[in-house]
Amino acid sequence: MIEVQDLVKNYGPVTAVKGISFIAQPGQVTGFLGPNGAGKTTTMRMLTGFLPPTSGKALVAGFDVFDQSMEVRKRVGYLPESVPLYRDMTALSYLMYIGEIRGVPRRRDKAMETLERVALTSRANSRIRTLSKGMRQRVGLASALLHDPDVLILDEPTIGLDPIQVLELREVVRDLGKHHTVLFSTHILSEAEQICDKVVIINQGQIIAQGAPSELRSNLERGGRVLLRVNVPPEVALSAVQAVPEVSHAEVNLDSIVAAPAQIGIDPRPAIARAIVQQGWDLVELRPLAVNLEEIFLELTRQQVVADVPTEPELESEVVQ
Repeated sequence: MIEVQDLVKNYGPVTAVKGISFIAQPGQVTGFLGPNGAGKTTTMRMLTGFLPPTSGKALVAGFDVFDQSMEVRKRVGYLPESVPLYRDMTALSYLMYIGEIRGVPRRRDKAMETLERVALTSRANSRIRTLSKGMRQRVGLASALLHDPDVLILDEPTIGLDPIQVLELREVVRDLGKHHTVLFSTHILSEAEQICDKVVIINQGQIIAQGAPSELRSNLERGGRVLLRVNVPPEVALSAVQAVPEVSHAEVNLDSIVAAPAQIGIDPRPAIARAIVQQGWDLVELRPLAVNLEEIFLELTRQQVVADVPTEPELESEVVQ
């Protein structure tokens, strides 16, 4: 299990991670999602003991990453975004070398077992430099698995792979999630939706949402942007939608209208439907816009940007200062 409480990381005056909290349960794949620069890699490096946190607390397999860093490292397998491999070694000899460093018994047998877990036994005696990028990623994953860690932390493991390699690695990760606590970082949201039991969405160093993808979708559908189509041109119906008190703003999007609620958590659809019917128009379609994880992420980050925009008094005080 991974337990994170109010974790902060400062680089001088810059705060890369701003007091985040989440839990990754054993037997699950937890997706750690966010755009590049959101704080994902910094968080993962803190959880693996590579970086000390500025403040807060994190437990990995029951051990504190700051006070018990060596115990954490014994129980975690880490696959960084750029996998460090000795390319003149064979896949087998590299894993045996890593096993020697970690004090793994029966190193050859264990290395072959691990290569089988990542579907790479046929290339055990191939030099790493002759392997494709996808196969090198699997060698890196095997090195993270070699010592049977309780926790696996994978940083963008599918980046740069071709579609077939991506599908193969996703299948491996899904299987690993049955036996380990897996924290899986990605900025490809469709990928997380296919692999993860739970997702934690981070942006600008802050967690903006977390939960099962279905839960996030359900929550946002109840109070997010909606798409509607009417049997008149959208430009004609736009003003009627904009006049609905439950709508903050609306705009034409091709042959439809996209409307945002006046308040987060308020579903504007009933009021919009009434307004359309009162005009004597037929309501062809009215549905939540956020129907997949990518749209959920875009909607949540849009809401965060709106929330972070300073009000007029705040702007005035900044000018005075």
